[in-house]
Amino acid sequence: MAIRVGASRCLLGDRVRFDGQHQRDRYVTDVLGKYFEFVAVCPEVEIGMSIPRAPIRLVRIGDTVRVRGVRDPSADFTDDLDGHFARVADTLDGISGYILKRKSPSCGMERVKIYDEDGVTVDYGRGRFAKALMEARPSLPVEEDGRLNDPRLRDNFITRVFAYDRWRTFVLGEPTVSGLQAFHAQHKMLLLAHNQAGYRRLGPLVAAARAHNLPETLCSYEKGFMETLKRKASARSHTNVLQHLAGHLKHDLNDGDRAELGDIIGRYCDEFVPLVVPLTLLRHHFRRHPKPWVAGQVYLEPHPHELMLHNRV
Repeated sequence: MAIRVGASRCLLGDRVRFDGQHQRDRYVTDVLGKYFEFVAVCPEVEIGMSIPRAPIRLVRIGDTVRVRGVRDPSADFTDDLDGHFARVADTLDGISGYILKRKSPSCGMERVKIYDEDGVTVDYGRGRFAKALMEARPSLPVEEDGRLNDPRLRDNFITRVFAYDRWRTFVLGEPTVSGLQAFHAQHKMLLLAHNQAGYRRLGPLVAAARAHNLPETLCSYEKGFMETLKRKASARSHTNVLQHLAGHLKHDLNDGDRAELGDIIGRYCDEFVPLVVPLTLLRHHFRRHPKPWVAGQVYLEPHPHELMLHNRV
């Protein structure tokens, strides 16, 4: 079943931009669209603005930021956008991620220009709808189209979407203490690849989980789990995890196989080969020498290999 992900409508090819055009992102539609079911949103159209329409921008008025018309500063859309988010918030409960349109005064995730009343850029911030979304759903993986061109940011976002979807599936079932322990164990290597300190903070939380405090524990775990994954995994942290996994094979491989595996991991660390190379070799050895604990590790395939997120050097 496809994962439901929110997305700015213009990125999906809908002609809803202020100029009546779209900004279809083919990576979003043609690649991610094979795995995600998009929930299309355009806050500006949904509050009744026309297509095409006069442009809007963020304007600092004293200590507040308002959404106003560029040509007609008396046209203020701030309250309409806030009210719209309040109305649609519940419809976004089933999503596991969100892709926003960069630079948009409603949907931009970061570095959206904020002007003063004279039209001079004085600061940068978030679009009004994006700000409300990210404040209301702090654990939700959110990214914008431009940043998806960065391979590490793209990998991190998609990893978080799949992880958040697995978490939501667990929580929406009948979560138990033992289930939480199993979920945490399955994600150990993935968490370590992103943030060792974050993984260590989650351990005591899981250990202290009991039936009577499970609802509060689940809330705290979700926050820590997603915060840990938000940190981008580095080549060094991946190397530590790869070496840890290789350690489970030390009594199973002959000298030549051990040397080859160590060499491949070293080449990855030195950025001569992509991550997919040591991962493929590890999966090969674990098929020959099965280890139940390792077989359950999400790290070995955190997202479909067809996305080729681990194929870059």
